Amino acid sequence: MKTFQKRSRLEIIRDILKVIRDSNSSISPTKILRVSNFSYQMFEEYLGELEAKGLVELKPYKGKRKIYALTEKGRMFLEKYEDFVSFLRDFGL
Repeated sequence: MKTFQKRSRLEIIRDILKVIRDSNSSISPTKILRVSNFSYQMFEEYLGELEAKGLVELKPYKGKRKIYALTEKGRMFLEKYEDFVSFLRDFGL
C-alpha cells in the first residue's frame, strides 16, 4: 500500500510552474485550479505569490478572460529546480 506524502511548498510551486509550462507556457486559472487540486484560497495564495515574485504573469486573453503565463524568470526557476533535484538523486539524497 502506498502511503500518502504531503507535497512541500517548493514541490507545489514546481507543480504549478510545470502545469503552465506544459500548456505552452500559458493556461487559464480554472485549469490550473483543477490540475493542482487546491482549495480556491490556496490557489489564490500560491498564484499571488508567484506573480509577485515575477515567476508568472496574468495576461488578458480574448476580451474579459485572463490566462497565467510563465515568465523567463519562472522558466529559469523551474530549470534550476529540476537540475537540483537531479543532482540530489545522483548522490542518493
